Amino acid sequence: MAWFGADFNRFFKELAAHNNKEWFDGQRKRYEGSVKEPFATFVGELIQRVGALDKRVRITPQEAIFRINRDVRFSKDKAPYKLACSAIISAAGRKDHGVPGLYLELGPEKVAIYGGSYMPGKEALMAIRERIAAKPVRFRALYTDDAFKSRFGRILGERNKVLPPELRKAAEGEPLLYNKQFYWCAELPPSRVTSPDLADVVMAHYTAMRPLNEFLVGKG
Repeated sequence: MAWFGADFNRFFKELAAHNNKEWFDGQRKRYEGSVKEPFATFVGELIQRVGALDKRVRITPQEAIFRINRDVRFSKDKAPYKLACSAIISAAGRKDHGVPGLYLELGPEKVAIYGGSYMPGKEALMAIRERIAAKPVRFRALYTDDAFKSRFGRILGERNKVLPPELRKAAEGEPLLYNKQFYWCAELPPSRVTSPDLADVVMAHYTAMRPLNEFLVGKG
């Protein structure tokens, strides 16, 4: 049986055309039954599966799932609601976007599966760069691995123009040291939302990315 019904994506398509509090309040029961509750159940299943492989992951779905409400304080777009569901499954959950884990977004535009360290702090970034500089061959082997490349392609992220002096020599052989983000993404068709094997598909991607996640935290 599928984790989500057809109304999951349909709800977000209709929300896109009526993105206001009045419409949402009138559809709240539908949102809870077709979107919020099944997404929490799905994320709970993924937490259990990820936690079986990584004992550091001991969070609840509530600690992983982002609110549907948008932060519009500094945005010209004042639409109050997001048009997809998202969650971070990691040791820290949604509270820390620098901790490598599994980021998931489901909606009518795509199924997106991310990994890596999206917003590492200053100390965490330096630690990642030092690991890469110390083990460049291991790092390259991980991101050129067939399982990783076939699903994610390459490591993404914004880059610094200048590196600390002690890393510049290593960066000649590994230009990814200039990255200040280390993340990757796979996008699948939105029709996959209603696939019965969606959890298996997500976990296959997680298994492919896990060695790189572990490397970024010094475990690989």
